[in-house]
Amino acid sequence: MPNAVRTYVRYVDAVNRRVGRFAMYLIFAMAAILLWSSVSKTFFLPSLWTLEMAQFAMVAYYLLGGPYSMQLDNHVRMDLLYGAWSPRTRTWVDSFTIVFLLVYLVLLLYGGFSSTQYALEYGERSYSSWRPYMAPIKIVACIGIFLMLLQAFAVLFRDVAKLRGEEL
Repeated sequence: MPNAVRTYVRYVDAVNRRVGRFAMYLIFAMAAILLWSSVSKTFFLPSLWTLEMAQFAMVAYYLLGGPYSMQLDNHVRMDLLYGAWSPRTRTWVDSFTIVFLLVYLVLLLYGGFSSTQYALEYGERSYSSWRPYMAPIKIVACIGIFLMLLQAFAVLFRDVAKLRGEEL
């Protein structure tokens, strides 16, 4: 594989490793928010922001942690036939099916950019009683989708190298 591809895979893996390690701790932020929600409902006035803020933390957790999960090959697969195949057949199937993932991610990112642009331009707010601005979480979602797209290309390059008998 060309050095540019090797460098790309190395840098994308490094960025997604750091972002993914950060995202792992968002589960604790979400737990703290939900704990505060329970405490405030029991002892004080209920907080309006807790449920929606926990949802935002979960969105960030999933979308920023997804590329790291893909990098570690820890995502869920339908293992009806996959487990019985040889490693080479698995690599062929992975390199074929990732094309569908790439198309999906490009379309998702396009829609995410459009939605984020709308949120920024018109100051879109949630319809809840708390009414937070939607642009920050939409920006985080676009970043997560973009990182997943970069990681999908890195995985594709790694699979192509494996099919050629090289290791990245």
